[in-house]
Amino acid sequence: MTTTRTLPLFPLGTVLFPGGPLTLRIFEPRYVDMVGRCMKELTGFGVVLLQQGREAGSSQVATAAIGTEAKIVDFYQLDDGLLGLTCLGQQRFRLLRAWRQQDGLNVGEVEDLPPDPGLPVPQDCAHLGTVIRKALPRLGDAYSFVEPHYDDAGWVANRIAELSPLEPPARQALLEAVDPLERLRTLAPIIRLPGE
Repeated sequence: MTTTRTLPLFPLGTVLFPGGPLTLRIFEPRYVDMVGRCMKELTGFGVVLLQQGREAGSSQVATAAIGTEAKIVDFYQLDDGLLGLTCLGQQRFRLLRAWRQQDGLNVGEVEDLPPDPGLPVPQDCAHLGTVIRKALPRLGDAYSFVEPHYDDAGWVANRIAELSPLEPPARQALLEAVDPLERLRTLAPIIRLPGE
């Protein structure tokens, strides 16, 4: 029997992967309230890819059915006085149904999806682990909360997927792939080491 839970939703034009960073600039009252509740209750919120509507101010939105829970790991006041957040992707979930509260916040009933199995990076994708090992230290603050797992196929696939120049629908397809080796092998021909 699958258990479900209710999660506030943050529809975005980007895809959040488990273990990956997300920085947000919060200005709408519904999301300021959501952040306050998440921090008070030590809970996260769901990031889902926006397929119809706008990120800000839109009342009618359509989203992908698979998303990732975001955990707030840091918050700060931005130069313009708005609230800045640094979040970290947690587990993936399936959105079973969604509705809009009176305050305008989108909320969903979700079921958590199992995490990627811990699999080593196969030899035919070893160059992806090398690319990430070289790139991550150069990415600065955005990745300061990301714990490296350079030998884990799912973790490497997720980092390559979020850093590659893919369009959001292609990233969403990778997020939805159950097999981390399939994710890696989809990305392997796209990403090459310099000189290859």
